[in-house]
Amino acid sequence: MVLMTAATTNRGPRFTRDEERWTAVVRRDRAADGAFYYSVRSTGVYCRPSCAARLPRRENVRFHATCSEAERAGFRPCKRCRPNESEDRQASLVAAACRAIESAESAPSLAALARAAGMSRFHFHRVFRALTGVTPRAYADAHRAKRVRDGLARGASVTEAIYDAGYNSNGRFYSSSTDHLGMTPSEFRAGGDGVSIRHAAGKCWLGTILVAASDKGVCAILLGDDPKLLLADLRKRFPKARLVEGDGAFARSVAAVAAFVAQPARGLELPLDIRGTAFQRRVWELLRAIPPGKTASYSEIAARMGSPSAARAVASACAANALAVAIPCHRAIAASGKLAGYRWGIERKRRLLQRERG
Repeated sequence: MVLMTAATTNRGPRFTRDEERWTAVVRRDRAADGAFYYSVRSTGVYCRPSCAARLPRRENVRFHATCSEAERAGFRPCKRCRPNESEDRQASLVAAACRAIESAESAPSLAALARAAGMSRFHFHRVFRALTGVTPRAYADAHRAKRVRDGLARGASVTEAIYDAGYNSNGRFYSSSTDHLGMTPSEFRAGGDGVSIRHAAGKCWLGTILVAASDKGVCAILLGDDPKLLLADLRKRFPKARLVEGDGAFARSVAAVAAFVAQPARGLELPLDIRGTAFQRRVWELLRAIPPGKTASYSEIAARMGSPSAARAVASACAANALAVAIPCHRAIAASGKLAGYRWGIERKRRLLQRERG
């Protein structure tokens, strides 16, 4: 596992003026953490910009470039946000927590993980999520699901794989198995054999569109020029599933998706079968929250997740998206404002944004 810290982030010229710094404090902007610190005259402490403590009065606030500068001015570190705690040390503590989760037979409690890290539960939860992009519980769930997948792939029985992964009962796993595996355990163990995915290609204003759906909903919306290449892409994504050409009824679904691509603001009424890691799902949820015609940079999306240093990971999640327009990764742009990195071509990205903006 690779942990990225805010120290690796290129923050550029932001937060150089006191007005910008105060705005960041009011918003508790995690993207400002490490760029500056603020002290409060009435309490004698200094904090990170994102500190969740009660907002001080503006006239009592001073800004400092470093922790040392704040301490030389006579202020002590806040016990809540611990601004003087090295982010490298935080990363080490979180990495240790991840190893503890991975090696435990059952998921450690939040209290146990926080106690081992020497933090309060609230602070540990915040730091863990900021550095990994997911909560400790989501990390544990994802790891247990991976252990189930590995066990099934080795040929273990479904029951053995479930209990070896730390689930206390079959029922608890089966209640969320399709979320973890994308199919039932027996189907996964068979490599996806027998899972039917209907598909059909058609024309839309951006070229060729291929739509595929499982029993749960639309699982792929692919854009391109050559239907054969799009079908090859679908086979690569679902190598052992049974791909079935859609009938006339399914053609109506393709037409509905094509109409949605032409007018994203109208929304898509068809159910979606969204498959991805916990981190990818969080990125995709934030992408879907961006209104048509609007954009956000990869770094802005990372900051909204509470992981300001994870811009590259956000870009990778966008690249992994199989549901063009339904998960609008075309609304994610570079920090410079330039269009970059669209799986289905920069020109399609440009045209989508132009149409959405009217």
